[in-house]
Amino acid sequence: MFKTLDQKNWNRKEHFEFFSTFDEPFFGIVSEVDCTKAYKFSKNNKRSFFAHYLHKTLMAVNEIEEFKYRISNDEVIICEPVHSAATIARTDGTFAFSFAEFDTDFSIFQKSLKKEIEEVQNSTGLRFNDDAKRLDSIHISSFPWHKLTGLTHSRNFKHPDSVPKITFGKMYSLDNKCKLPLAINVHHGLMDGFHVAKFLEKFQELLDSE
Repeated sequence: MFKTLDQKNWNRKEHFEFFSTFDEPFFGIVSEVDCTKAYKFSKNNKRSFFAHYLHKTLMAVNEIEEFKYRISNDEVIICEPVHSAATIARTDGTFAFSFAEFDTDFSIFQKSLKKEIEEVQNSTGLRFNDDAKRLDSIHISSFPWHKLTGLTHSRNFKHPDSVPKITFGKMYSLDNKCKLPLAINVHHGLMDGFHVAKFLEKFQELLDSE
């Protein structure tokens, strides 16, 4: 579902107009979260850790309004809810796009995600279909081989893009804690560092809960 944001009464109207003229309006940060409790919970409940933290990611995204903003025909629209558009790796070293609808019920979301993963594994190519292009999604990717300390994205500046992008690095241990690195890249016309910090705070809160 989409609705149009009232820009006349938006306190970031000038920010949006300013950054929307940039050739590269995206900015990014690299941070990390403590996933000790989340990882332990996943293992104790025989739950995919990837599915678990992806679901928590979507829960946080859907609670921070700015992460639901998208640009369409020069207007700002609000997506409700926001779904998962994650890249899924294959055993042959390639990857493909996937789409899984968000649901607050983990079991329902996991079923949708599992179906997409199976379809990726039994396919070839990118699967860059209509679902992969949906505005009411968030782009998720992973770099599971090493700790993430920096990141850039391939960008086609001829194609308008306003979808947030979150990339997860390899989980590592520090002082008996499990740390999960992540990079967040977002359109500066739609949000600032303040809103990214709000997302990280909510994401950490959800990871610490069951």
